[in-house]
Amino acid sequence: MTDISSNASQGKPRSTLALAIWVLLLLLLTALLIGLGTWQVKRLHWKLDLIARVDTRVHAPAVPAPGPAQWADITAENAEYKHVQASGILLNDKEVQVYASTVLGAGYWVLTPLKQTDGTTIIINRGFVPTDKRNPATRPTGQIGTDTVVTGLLRISEPKGTLLRSNVSAEERWYSRDVAAIAAARGLQNVAPYFIDADDTKNPGDLPVGGLTQISFPNSHLVYAITWYGLTVMTLGMAVFLVYFERRRRKATD
Repeated sequence: MTDISSNASQGKPRSTLALAIWVLLLLLLTALLIGLGTWQVKRLHWKLDLIARVDTRVHAPAVPAPGPAQWADITAENAEYKHVQASGILLNDKEVQVYASTVLGAGYWVLTPLKQTDGTTIIINRGFVPTDKRNPATRPTGQIGTDTVVTGLLRISEPKGTLLRSNVSAEERWYSRDVAAIAAARGLQNVAPYFIDADDTKNPGDLPVGGLTQISFPNSHLVYAITWYGLTVMTLGMAVFLVYFERRRRKATD
């Protein structure tokens, strides 16, 4: 490589082998960049399809929440954000408060088991309460004790906690909506593997506040694709220029 640089600095043409190596490297880099750009285009189509599917689910009429026969087949891809409805009795004495940061500020999600007539239980995220209303005793009006119907969006369980903090059920410190852990901590049986984010139907006493589900899918794939393809044009142009420049330099030295 030192000889090649030295020859170039003296205006001497590169050897055929050196030129071939440089062109090959540039072409390999071009192929890599094309692959990255194409991958981003595929990711773009996947993301647009995901957004369209979720939008369709959210705005579709509510359907009965999946029962035990369907639980094993539920995944984020085929069920999350589906508009569902369930009815039963809220087990207010088994409520769990999960730390939340929302558009209304910091506070807690109120997760309450809903006991259905078939004996199954669904965890309901009834909505948000501010920090000073974490204790259920401070919002007794909202503790519905009669049969109730909940409409909202099906959500997939959030196991273990967040990236930085783990749930500690023994100390009632919850940072994610982990259905299995909540069920175990409250001694619940036959619990659905998902939870439901309640819609914005007002609760007595205006707490908890439902309908705060944030649905957002960052989509920068087009920008990334343009970037990779732009770099592809640059590297391919460099290869063409290198060959053209070397041919002219060789003619000049003949």
